[in-house]
Amino acid sequence: MSTCDSFKSPEVEYIDSNEIIAIDSINKKTLSNLYISDHLETAENVCIRDTRNDMETNVKIVNLDDNYQDPQLCATIACDIYKHLRASEMKKRPSTDYMEIIQKDINASMRAILVDWLVEVSEEYRLVPDTLYLTVNYIDRYLSGNLMNRQRLQLLGIACMMIAAKYEEICAPQVEEFCYITDNTYFRDEVLDMESTVLNYLKFEMTAPTAKCFLRRFVRAAQGINEAPSMQLECLANYIAELSLLEYTMLCYAPSLVAASAIFLAKYILLPSKRPWNSTLQHYTLYEPVDLCHCVKDLYRLCCGSHNSTLPAIREKYSQHKYKFVAKKYCPPSIPEEFFQNLSC
Repeated sequence: MSTCDSFKSPEVEYIDSNEIIAIDSINKKTLSNLYISDHLETAENVCIRDTRNDMETNVKIVNLDDNYQDPQLCATIACDIYKHLRASEMKKRPSTDYMEIIQKDINASMRAILVDWLVEVSEEYRLVPDTLYLTVNYIDRYLSGNLMNRQRLQLLGIACMMIAAKYEEICAPQVEEFCYITDNTYFRDEVLDMESTVLNYLKFEMTAPTAKCFLRRFVRAAQGINEAPSMQLECLANYIAELSLLEYTMLCYAPSLVAASAIFLAKYILLPSKRPWNSTLQHYTLYEPVDLCHCVKDLYRLCCGSHNSTLPAIREKYSQHKYKFVAKKYCPPSIPEEFFQNLSC
């Protein structure tokens, strides 16, 4: 498995390429029986399964959902999955002003220190990236409605990571390991009590779309199915998106917008002379370049300032060989404003 989450499933031998048309027909009948829409009904749909209409109008859009041989791509239902994620991301977002309205004893800097430390914990226990993203989501959602003492902020962090690990990992670390990683600052019962408190406050609604959920599909859209996968692009986009976790002010952007903006910025950093956005990306992200402008600029500032940051965990993580040293990439001095103009302009 690739370190940047790009891997290809073993080919399913019993599916012959000559049978794909027949399979497509069966899939369409199945979708019809399940009352799953097979066409674009509203502007909020994530994609159109059949992109031939766009191609007829000379808009070049790569069809990401015509690979039925890789079951992990969920080709027949991918559009519906991402339509659901876009709808549910608004319901599972934390408050964007809880530090100012709710919290009295903690601030954005303390939150950033906690997230930076949790990045180190996730690396120590080799947790999947989704666990880290979910952890931060749980922390922010809990803090959106509960006053937190600074002495218990780390306890909240490890309790949320333990919940996220149980949700995402095959073998989640035990509660004793989370106690150990805090130098036994907290007892086992304290961690379990905080876990119970978080779960009950969140009403056990642990499925939450994060930027990582959208990045997987957006990376495929950025690379196109006919291009050789670029590990640098994928790792750089992941690095930029992960930097956003540190910054409390980034909560004002939806996870899908952060993911799309990370792709935009990663493409620009790797190839500054070329316009980062294209028809395929706009089609699958549902964002035009002008929609990304503010988020991209905020991510750009985070990326450029990471070298002088006092919170080095993410930068050090992505300075490793397995992540293609993307944290050491040179950031161009500015982003041309014309890159934020819509494609039709």
